[in-house]
Amino acid sequence: MAAAIAGRLTAAHVLEYPYRRSVGPVLGAFFTGLTERRVTGVKARDGRILVPPVEYDPDTGEAISEMVEVGPGGVVTTWAWVEKPRRKHPLDRPFAWALIRLDGAGSAMLHVVDAGSAAAMETGMRVRPRWKDEPEGNIRDIVCFEPE
Repeated sequence: MAAAIAGRLTAAHVLEYPYRRSVGPVLGAFFTGLTERRVTGVKARDGRILVPPVEYDPDTGEAISEMVEVGPGGVVTTWAWVEKPRRKHPLDRPFAWALIRLDGAGSAMLHVVDAGSAAAMETGMRVRPRWKDEPEGNIRDIVCFEPE
């Protein structure tokens, strides 16, 4: 709805880019694992386990597809606190966006940590996933991570 404010015409506008994506065999296996409360990564030729999995090694461009189970617990490598969540955030209370390196993984994945307060968060803290009651085969099958 447009409105005139002090001689200016203003209009609310929401910019979004909704899309759907096919996942293929590697991400498909990852999402299937989540429905079974398992987290999987992919093993690169040099032994690194990449989580979430990718189809091609980011260093060499080589196709990779050997799936390996990791975690489910892990370590927070870095984080940022969200005091006032927005409507589309994954939690409706304060939380941390965090990079979490799951046990056995050589890379970290982005997810949220429900620690209760910023004072409870710290780099290096151990976390574990809180699983959704009814999995759907997407990243939201992990509701969040919480301190161990």
